[in-house]
Amino acid sequence: MSETGKFRVVTYNVHKCVGLDRRLNPARIVEVLREIDADIVALQEVLCIQGRGSEDDQAHFIARELGVDYRIGENRKLKGGIYGNVLLSRFPLLDAENHDISVAGREERGCLRVNVDLGQGSAMHVYNVHLGTSFIERRHQARKLISESILSDRNVPGPRIMLGDFNEWTRGLATRLLTEHFQGGDIRLHLRRARTYPGVLPIMHLDHIYFDETLSLERAELHRSRAALIASDHLPIFADFKAPAGGSSGERP
Repeated sequence: MSETGKFRVVTYNVHKCVGLDRRLNPARIVEVLREIDADIVALQEVLCIQGRGSEDDQAHFIARELGVDYRIGENRKLKGGIYGNVLLSRFPLLDAENHDISVAGREERGCLRVNVDLGQGSAMHVYNVHLGTSFIERRHQARKLISESILSDRNVPGPRIMLGDFNEWTRGLATRLLTEHFQGGDIRLHLRRARTYPGVLPIMHLDHIYFDETLSLERAELHRSRAALIASDHLPIFADFKAPAGGSSGERP
């Protein structure tokens, strides 16, 4: 963050750090994230297996290489490890909570909320989410997201950002509700290119960033470097914001 109150966020589905060449290579994800140079990083499909090689605990490896702190939202166990969403940050991380948004009969899903201390009395709530692949499943999950237990919780005041892989290739209920709930609207309106999946020849826009109107969007971009085109099956989206002073105060309407 080069100026007071300004910060960059990125959302990136890393596909367990397996690239389009089917190679497991977390170092490539680190390379892409270094190119973007974001202050707050939201990753989906992260696998963390402790007690093996250093790169098997993907969240720890990426955080160590970038020199940042992180929080994990465990959605399920996979290959003896933790599988879910991860938030990394250059800013101090406060409390975190992983909300279960799973639908019966479908893969376990979660929404990780992490409170980030931006400094100078400004705190922000970042929600990192990965919705399901079923149309009906996403409808249930969208209603859970805007419920009083997650986004409409009046005990969590202050500016919010929700970002992640929403798995909606059309304007479904999740897109409609979140566009209404976040007055800042859909970041697609600010992108020259919006399609993020599959990586090499993207035809669908699955990854989104939603934000409160109290945050000022200054720039949004789809990152298409040589490394990003091979490191995962998704392309990352980043956005530059300016936060209001004392962002942790005030009630949500």
